[in-house]
Amino acid sequence: MKLAAIQYRPPKGQPVSARADLVELVGQAGSEGADLVVCPEMATTGYVWPDASALLGHAEPAAGPTFEALSPIAQQWQCWVVVGFVERVGEALYNSALIIDAQGGLAGVYAKVLLYELDETWALPGKNRFVRDTGLGRLSCGICMDLNDPGFVTHLVEDQAEVVAFCTNWLEEGIDVLRYWRWRLQPWSGWFVAANSWGPDGDISFCGNSAILDPQGRVRALSKKEANEVLLVDTEDAILGN
Repeated sequence: MKLAAIQYRPPKGQPVSARADLVELVGQAGSEGADLVVCPEMATTGYVWPDASALLGHAEPAAGPTFEALSPIAQQWQCWVVVGFVERVGEALYNSALIIDAQGGLAGVYAKVLLYELDETWALPGKNRFVRDTGLGRLSCGICMDLNDPGFVTHLVEDQAEVVAFCTNWLEEGIDVLRYWRWRLQPWSGWFVAANSWGPDGDISFCGNSAILDPQGRVRALSKKEANEVLLVDTEDAILGN
């Protein structure tokens, strides 16, 4: 199995351009053999928004433009794709992850359960965790602040997740973020695919350092702090120590 994390900084409030970039980046990962491709949180819009009205024009349903753009890529390369987006359900907005299966079908949507303060200005919290049996093992999704929720790791353990697609906009806080992620993931054991953004968005900055961690918490791939980048790990090679 090959896992891919895409580090990407979307052009703020330009979802058409962002989708075009994501098509290229996901396609690159697929062409290199990725079975699962994970993209950042809110990868079509950027993260910092003052209220729901500012985001409303960029919000979309699950089967909307982002799905329509990436579904053919997933089907072409027979890879699962997980990408963060602003989901609209009626008049409600959610910070969600879109899950596309290897046939290009809509496998599900996960709405972030534990909101950060910057989400609370516009998003409603999700209520349900996501886990799905796939040809890649049992796949779960988490979005950024979810990792600070003890219920998230409890879910991973109790629902026997084997791979986590982690879409994030993790802030630059001057800490060793990989060490922190490993600490938060105890006592779960599985593959952790973290796709982050980078650089400034208004008054805050994101730390980059997208990574793929193995079930022992070892770093198998790590991005630069400031670059769009595709990380790829062959789990079989990693297990064999190559």
